[in-house]
Formats: sequence, structure tokens, C-alpha cells
Amino acid sequence: MTEHDSSFTDDAGIDADSTGTAETSTTQAQDAVGRVLARAEARSSGYALFSPGSAQALQRPQERLAGQNHDGDQADLADRQALRRVAGLSTELEDVTEVEYRQLRLENVVLIGVYTQGTLTDAENSLHELAALAETAGAAVLDGLLQRRPNPDPSTYFGKGKAEELAGVVKALGADTVIADSELAPSQRRALEDIVKVKVIDRTAVILDIFSQHAKSREGKAQVELAQLEYLLPRLRGWGDSMSRQAGGQVGGAGAGMGSRGPGETKIELDRRRIHTRMARLRKQIAAMKPAREAKRANRKRNTVPSVAIAGYTNAGKSSLLNRITGAGLLVENALFATLDATVRRTQTTDGREFTFVDTVGFVRSLPTQLVEAFRSTLEEVADADVIVHVVDGSHPDPASQLATVRDVIGEAGARDIPELVVFNKSDLVSESDRIVLRGLEPHSIFVSARTGEGIDEMLRMLDGMLPTPSIEVDVLVPYDRGDLVSQLHEHSTVLSTDYEEGGTHVRALVTPEIESQLLEYSTH
Repeated sequence: MTEHDSSFTDDAGIDADSTGTAETSTTQAQDAVGRVLARAEARSSGYALFSPGSAQALQRPQERLAGQNHDGDQADLADRQALRRVAGLSTELEDVTEVEYRQLRLENVVLIGVYTQGTLTDAENSLHELAALAETAGAAVLDGLLQRRPNPDPSTYFGKGKAEELAGVVKALGADTVIADSELAPSQRRALEDIVKVKVIDRTAVILDIFSQHAKSREGKAQVELAQLEYLLPRLRGWGDSMSRQAGGQVGGAGAGMGSRGPGETKIELDRRRIHTRMARLRKQIAAMKPAREAKRANRKRNTVPSVAIAGYTNAGKSSLLNRITGAGLLVENALFATLDATVRRTQTTDGREFTFVDTVGFVRSLPTQLVEAFRSTLEEVADADVIVHVVDGSHPDPASQLATVRDVIGEAGARDIPELVVFNKSDLVSESDRIVLRGLEPHSIFVSARTGEGIDEMLRMLDGMLPTPSIEVDVLVPYDRGDLVSQLHEHSTVLSTDYEEGGTHVRALVTPEIESQLLEYSTH
């Protein structure tokens, strides 16, 4: 342990009578930090460590695609990885002003967290997730500090004494950034920056940064920008008097007084007005895109095409699962929030009925409210689905929290009453004993592996039974010039018999009410 490791105590003030408890707490915190930092070996073998003991679960895409390639050419992945930093090589100068002009600069970060309730294991898992978020955003994690407090300090997040110790850690390691594992108030961020002398950001800022990097579609970019502006707006104040555009007539100091009076609006007011204007424009753009989405969904409903939404925690393997089933060729990357845009692919049930799979953006613990509002389109796809396939990473150390987090978001979308099929993905990495535990969490779940194909057929059979089925029997004679109706019956209904007669095609079938209304004039009854 290094010298600064002694700072990982439970609380700043501990009675002399509780020395034993303090020593135990210190040992636990030190062990926790050691586990958080056990990353070098995993990185050297090409893995990004997300959680304790799960290095195998996070294989590189190239390794996952070995053998039969179910993910396609992955051209989008090649484009995303076109610019990469070579590990172990660094020519950065001491002068930070010169370094800032580099196009590709990996930030060195220190993670901090305050856990007010729950166990140390819960706090560790949360910090592991923050480390994965930071690495996805393009940072190298140097250290992690946990402190147990009844509540985060209202002024500096950490207590003032611990914040001073944090400043020593940051200086010793040469970190550029401190990332807090919860949302910081603007005053907390500024006060902590004054103490540690480097940039301080919070979990929300990291998630927004990842979304900004990964957004590709016009709608996705607009949604991310709107969320960023909503996050930035309350954090504009406190940048100093240099932001002012006004000066009084009796102002002292060089450059003030005559000639220094602004247009009657301070710089911060001007920035706020511009942000509000831009946000209003973005909301109009996003609202203008909504009719196109609704038209596509209405077309699918008119043609009675059932919809299955694939929802789940980020990096649970939703896109890999869709690629395995439909050959969609969606981007697959071992990173959080690799998928931001909803993707729809059509497939068939075992009896030939068509339905669609919708791949959606992943959810995460403490998902910023700005993103929940901005990415309403993804929630609409979930709310309009006939069945939700809830994908859970079976190899994750805390699948119960993933289940609860995703179900909370599904509830917010108004989709709590939609039939749900829980699928534990990455089953090739789950031991038999762990399967028993997972089965206890969800008795009616199934285990699948997008990589090996285990359980895929069983999942599709279960979906067949959950999808809405045609139930109205019709007996129609369709003229030969209306072959489109016969084709529609075969695609979206259960055809019982087909005979070709002089007057047309005689079909008996089970149909939905929508199709029945189109066939009334051809009924033989």
C-alpha cells in the first residue's frame, strides 16, 4: 500500500473507544479499493474490467466473433475505433496548455464515492460501474476512494479533511480529473475543485459525454444536445466577474467606467438566453421527428405486425442477441451505451407469422433525468411493444439491481403491464450454482448465450406463445386480382386451408380484427 492509502477510513472523526471498529473499517475500505484497482492484468489481455471476477464476460468483439460471425462486418465498430491511443506510449509535455491542443488525449482520473447505506460490496460494484463508464468515455482510472458517511458533505461532497487528503492523492498520481459517483451540486463541484486544483465532474457528466460520442442519427444527436444543455443550464453561475458585460459609472480599476458599459445584459444572462433559445429549437426538431416514428408504428399495427422490444441494462448483450436471431449486423462493442438509436428488424415465428424486434438504448443505475426525458422515443418503442424481452447480464455480480433498475424505467414509460420475458444472457459464463441463484430471482426466466446460441430456440418458442395470435375464423373467396390480400393472410394470419377455384382463392384462416375488416366483402357466409 502506498502512503496515501491510509486515507481510506470510514469517517473523518472516530472515537478512541471505537479503534477496533475503525481498524476493521479501514481494512475493508483498503480491500475494496484494491479490488477496484485490480485492472492492469485485465487491460493487458484486452479486457475492460467491469466487475469483480467478470473479465471473461467482457471479451473483445473480435474474440466474440471468432468462428461463425453472427454480428456481420461491424463497419460501424471499425469507424468508431479508427482513432486509438497506443498504451504505454506518451510524449505529453509538462505544460498543460500545449497538451490541451492534442486531438487525442487520455484523461487520468481518480474516482470518489460516498456510500450512505447498503454494504461495502454495493459501493464497490457502483465504483466498478463508474470505472467502466470512465473508460468508455476515454479515461484511464488511476485510483478509487470510498468514504462512508451518513450523508455527502453539503459543501465539498467528501468531508473537508478527506477532501484535503484527496488533493494529495491527485497530486501524487498526476491525475487531471476527479469523478464523483453521484450527481454533484454546482456549489459542491466548485468547492471541491478549489481544494483538489483539478477538474471535478460527476457521474451524469460522464454518461452525457459517452452519449455525445456515440450518437450517430440526427435524432440521437439532437436528444443528446438537449440533455447536455439541460444539465449545463444550472451550472453556469460562478465563473467570476470577468463574465460581466456591465459596469457602473463610478467603477474603479483600469478598463472600467466609460466605454465599458455593456448592452444591459450580463454575459451569464446572455448565455442563459442562448441556451434557452437553443433548447426550444431542439425540442421543436425532436417533436417534428415524432410523426415519422408514429407513422411507422401505425403502419406496423395496421398490418398487424406484433412488436417485441429488447430492453435491459447497458452492456447486457441486447444488440448481440438481436444479431444472433436476425443477422441484423448491429454495432457490437464491449462498452457501455454502444447502442443509442432504436433499431427495428423483422423476423418470423416458427409457424410463419411475422413480428419485429426493436433494439433499444440500455439503462443504467441513476440514469440522469435529462436523458430519460430526451430519449423518450426509445421509451415509446418499449411502451408500444406487445412483449418485452428483458435481457440481464447473467455474469454480472449484482443482477438483482440490474433487474430493479430496468423495471423502474419500464414503469416510468407506462409499460409495466406489458408481458415480460426475462432472459439471462452470457449463460456460457454462468456456473450451475449461479444459475440456481438466478432462477431464484426469476423462476420463469431462461438462459441464453448470444455467442454460443444456447437457449435461443427456447426463447423464440416462448415468444411464439406470448405474442398476440389471430383468433377470428374467416371463410373468404378472394378474387385473383387481389393477390395482395392472400399474401397478407399468409404473412400475418394462421391459414387453415387454401383452394383455388374458378372465382378466386378460397381461404379459411384465423385473423385479427384489423384484417377481418378488409375481408368482409369477400366472405362466403
